[in-house]
Amino acid sequence: MKRFALIAATMAVSGSLFSATASAQFAKADDAIKYRQSAFTLMTTHMGRLGAMARGDVPFDAAAAQSSARVIAVVSALPWDAFPPGSNTGAAKIKGDPWKDAATFSKLQADLKAQTEKLPAAVATLDGLKGQVGATSRVCRDCHENFRQVR
Repeated sequence: MKRFALIAATMAVSGSLFSATASAQFAKADDAIKYRQSAFTLMTTHMGRLGAMARGDVPFDAAAAQSSARVIAVVSALPWDAFPPGSNTGAAKIKGDPWKDAATFSKLQADLKAQTEKLPAAVATLDGLKGQVGATSRVCRDCHENFRQVR
């Protein structure tokens, strides 16, 4: 986990360089789809851990919560360059058209960034965790309602 945190921190520091090259690295739409789905899978896994603590399904552990929150904060910046036009084929689970409704899609990305940046500090206490997990989950839900097709 420490190694992943170091890699994630390095990626966060070099975010602007990464963002500039990420969309260019997808030769095929399926590559972009796999990339963004991997990022969303990581976020879902770590949000699940935080949600379990918030619901009381597992004991609250501030260190574990902050570890998951840091992963989410870093990984939440990654999937957005992996939405090149035409990548809503095959295994994609996109509904609507994020390319035509770019204003809504961009707003939801910004909302997610704002909420995930708050996670590491907020989850230091159980009350903070409950509030911020709820706020972050609402942004996830809003994006899913607008742009994620359930199959």
